Amino acid sequence: MWFIQQFLLAFLFFLFFCKYLKMRWKARSLPPGPSPFPFIGNLWTMRFNMHPETFIKLTKLYGNMYTVWIGETPLIVLHGYKAVKNAIVSHSEELSGRPVTSFMADVTHRKGIVGSNGHRWRQQRRFGLMTLRNLGLGKRGLESRIQKEAQSLVEILAAQNGKPMDVSNFIIHSVANVICAVVFGHRFPIDDPSFQKLVSINQQMIEGFASKFGILYDAFPWLMKCLPGSHQEMFKNRDYIYNFVRNEIRIHQQNESPEEPNDLIHHYLAQIAKTSGDPNSTFDISNLLQVSMEFFTAGTETTATTLQWAIMLMLAYPDIQDSQWYTLLMMPRKNMYSSGWQVQLQVASPRLPPSQHYTQYSPQRWNPNSPSFPTRPNYPTVQLTAWIHKWGMHILPNLDSVLHDPMCWEKPDKFNPEHFLDKAGNFTSNEAFLPFSAGHRVCLGEQLARFELVIFFITLMRAFRFQLPKGVTEVNTKYIAKLTLQPQPFKVCVMQR
Repeated sequence: MWFIQQFLLAFLFFLFFCKYLKMRWKARSLPPGPSPFPFIGNLWTMRFNMHPETFIKLTKLYGNMYTVWIGETPLIVLHGYKAVKNAIVSHSEELSGRPVTSFMADVTHRKGIVGSNGHRWRQQRRFGLMTLRNLGLGKRGLESRIQKEAQSLVEILAAQNGKPMDVSNFIIHSVANVICAVVFGHRFPIDDPSFQKLVSINQQMIEGFASKFGILYDAFPWLMKCLPGSHQEMFKNRDYIYNFVRNEIRIHQQNESPEEPNDLIHHYLAQIAKTSGDPNSTFDISNLLQVSMEFFTAGTETTATTLQWAIMLMLAYPDIQDSQWYTLLMMPRKNMYSSGWQVQLQVASPRLPPSQHYTQYSPQRWNPNSPSFPTRPNYPTVQLTAWIHKWGMHILPNLDSVLHDPMCWEKPDKFNPEHFLDKAGNFTSNEAFLPFSAGHRVCLGEQLARFELVIFFITLMRAFRFQLPKGVTEVNTKYIAKLTLQPQPFKVCVMQR
């Protein structure tokens, strides 16, 4: 017995030592980074998370390009605007792919847009962009839907009569209804139990992908499939959303198709029929389920979170809503939503910054929704600085570091709308503003998100002034790191103007 125990210990030591040597040998051609442990890589060093603070600490030690190991997979992290631009902009074509992690692959079945690559990804993404354009993105059609939902939110908040409340759920449900109109062709009453559960399940999905169990699943898929944990709930939640979408598809199929499809499902069903004889087509019900879920999940979370940050920042910086919005509030309502309304804002007062500074640019720069954009495969032809990475290496452009790069922003760690103003007070862009990423994998819903943010926030600011509850003097602006960076729970008094 003693001999067997010693033999097993010696064998395990030998196995760990061989793994360690193999990883160190592989690391010779990679950027520097913390020494990985066999099997778990740097997960212990990173405390099983990928939060901005973790990357900041590693950057101080290893520079703007370094390697961390997720299990036995090396991940090359790019920090700062220069390093990220060199990858996702200068090598956009080569880095258009995305590594499908074990967790993502099992949840998405490698269907849809987010969890796919190659031919399927190109077809599904092209269809998504085309559908948004056909539904009126950038035109009056979809814009009017957003306006109605924003006005509905105003009525809900006004009914609270200025009492302290948490506005997050109201915002999330209102933004979710915009996506429901896009995907399903109709909205749901806010108090609809099935709609409320759909939104709740969606929030759980967002949290699940960023959980420690999700990271462990990617490192040890063979083990985590057998172990209990929150990662197992992800599959139940996915099936719930799939079943919800299936029911909507069934309703669409039972009803007569309109001459002009008015939602994503109608467009997709028409595309399935159109390409039924094409052997290269990837359009089928399984991809429709996944694309619908992705539209709903991504389209709800990021926009709702940004709006919550914008309101919190109005509480933290009351001088902005007190001094900068006077001219906007006095504008005729008919001008606010016209095709040239952004230009009219600037004409109305040269000193009035366009609303993008508060809704799109400043809150997103200060706390971006996706601080670490999903990793991408690094193909053999790509050379980043002095390293030539081999097939299978993954890179992670750290978007949070771009939006807080001291070389690009005067006050990188402060909420400062003047980052987007020139000396004359006019709007000026900054090439380091990449909250939606860049290149071939830029966010598909970027334009829709921009429209929603502007319309929702201007509508709210015209109707209300946001105040701290009586007795509250400070706002906690530290974020909660999940898949997105979310604000701390806060209460606000919504006072009608």
